[in-house]
Amino acid sequence: MKTDNLFYRIFNTLPTLALELAGVTVANPAGYGFRAEEVKQTAFRLDGLLIPPADDPAAPLIFLEVQAQPDDDFYGRFFSEIFLYLYRCNPRPCWRALVLYPRHAIERLDPCYASLLTLPEVRRVYLEDLASVTTPSLGLQLLQLLIAAPHAAAEQARRLAQQLRTGDEPSPLPLAEVLDLIETILVYRLPKLTRQEIQAMLGFTHADLKKSRFYQEVFAEGLEEGRQEGRQEGRQEGRQEGRQEGHQEGRQEGRQEGRQEECVALVLRLLQRRFGRLPAKQAQRIRRLSLATAEGLAEALLDFQTPDDLVAWLDAQVNPPAS
Repeated sequence: MKTDNLFYRIFNTLPTLALELAGVTVANPAGYGFRAEEVKQTAFRLDGLLIPPADDPAAPLIFLEVQAQPDDDFYGRFFSEIFLYLYRCNPRPCWRALVLYPRHAIERLDPCYASLLTLPEVRRVYLEDLASVTTPSLGLQLLQLLIAAPHAAAEQARRLAQQLRTGDEPSPLPLAEVLDLIETILVYRLPKLTRQEIQAMLGFTHADLKKSRFYQEVFAEGLEEGRQEGRQEGRQEGRQEGRQEGHQEGRQEGRQEGRQEECVALVLRLLQRRFGRLPAKQAQRIRRLSLATAEGLAEALLDFQTPDDLVAWLDAQVNPPAS
């Protein structure tokens, strides 16, 4: 489920949050790594496994499960996964099991496993109980965004984003990474709003958008493609000329064309994620833009609200307004 994926993304970003919820204190909490793992030769999959630092034998292995839906068979499956995993470990590690429920009502107790739930290694956390925490950590505030009513989540997210920018809310992570995570949570919680409306709600600046993981990933893809194409074209033209002068010109042209193509590739990806698939003629117009014009579009599109803004911008390049 998408909700589960968001929970696990939070723990992947902030593994120390699981230690906080499990009540575990270790010397090097930042040394924990989060991953999912298949239990070999079974149908079992551990979606949340926090691996302790190798140099701290006292730090426990943590089994994490987010249970967002009622499931009568959950505890039987969960404990089977844990004990089979431990059976195959050599040496046996110390361990903790952490189960997260959004609400108490979701849990389905099975008398067969009741005694296991009393073990000191097992902890159940009900996120609805965290709503009353007066000074929640950053990780707890992110979890609260997933369980609060949509309108309340929007206000909490706006306030948290502002506190992060001003430094009133300390963060162990880069600001852009946390803001990107907050935005992703709201995209799920407020499906009727566009990503641009959510960004405006959170008060994202142009600089924030350019630092977001979404923008950086798309830019990196376009940059690499452009570099590869530029190198290839430069080599081909250089070989064809067969002379030093031709080789140099080929490299220069290849670099220039590569920069233009990487910029256009970035622009097309950003526009497609914002407005969906572009009409073929419109995409072709963008591919014919010069490097300088394409760079201008990459800046301008962050302010576009509708596809009509793109059309107007392209038309303005052909018929610039009179000065």
